[in-house]
Amino acid sequence: MNRINKKLQEDKKLLSIYFTAGYPETEDTVSIIQDLEKSGVDFIEIGLPFSDPLADGPTIQKSSTEALKKGMTTAKLFEQLEGIRGSVEIPLIIMGYFNPILQFGVEKFCRKCEELGIDGLIIPDLPVDVYHEEYKEIFEKHGLRNIFLITPQTSEERIRYIDSVSGGFIYMVSTASVTGSTSGFGEETRKYFKRVGDMNLKNPQVVGFGISDKESFDQATEYAKGAIIGSAFIKHLNKNGKEKITEFVQTVKGL
Repeated sequence: MNRINKKLQEDKKLLSIYFTAGYPETEDTVSIIQDLEKSGVDFIEIGLPFSDPLADGPTIQKSSTEALKKGMTTAKLFEQLEGIRGSVEIPLIIMGYFNPILQFGVEKFCRKCEELGIDGLIIPDLPVDVYHEEYKEIFEKHGLRNIFLITPQTSEERIRYIDSVSGGFIYMVSTASVTGSTSGFGEETRKYFKRVGDMNLKNPQVVGFGISDKESFDQATEYAKGAIIGSAFIKHLNKNGKEKITEFVQTVKGL
């Protein structure tokens, strides 16, 4: 069974952390992954830096720009992840935009992910229809779950279609704005979480955008299986470097 599916079966609310590969320093990728696992994170989203990250707010954009300036590439990331499964057991997901994957070669990219033990991909700008028609077979051949995003504006019909072609979790974006631009959730957002939760989809939902602390994590997971923190963790790295990762994670979990 794919590690993502296995993790989703656990009887607890899940915390995923996103960070940008090659940030703060190019060679920090593996040690941050290892530290996050030791800190009790449930799965990790490794951001593949891209020059035009449309869905990302200024914090993640800046980390991506810095990583690229220092020489981070797709090939470099794969090189860093060689042997990662010797020290890390939790699910690993690469999150990035489709252009670098297309340039690398979709089949080659997926094959490399399988070799390294990557469990899934999140590609915000790959439309679900295009994935279903052109790439689903390739992803599945290499054991990869492709995670799709929904927003408060996504129609019920579209959500059900995404659910039907998904095999991991559904990334429930809390807001139509970019990452890191909101903190906490209002009444309308909580109604959206409940509405999607009440649809009884076959794939669990994990909430992203706007989660930064225990309060927002608890709100996000009231109707969902888990939540993702990205911008707040990057800000933590900006302030503390790789120090105090455990402290950050435990604060969110209320430990």
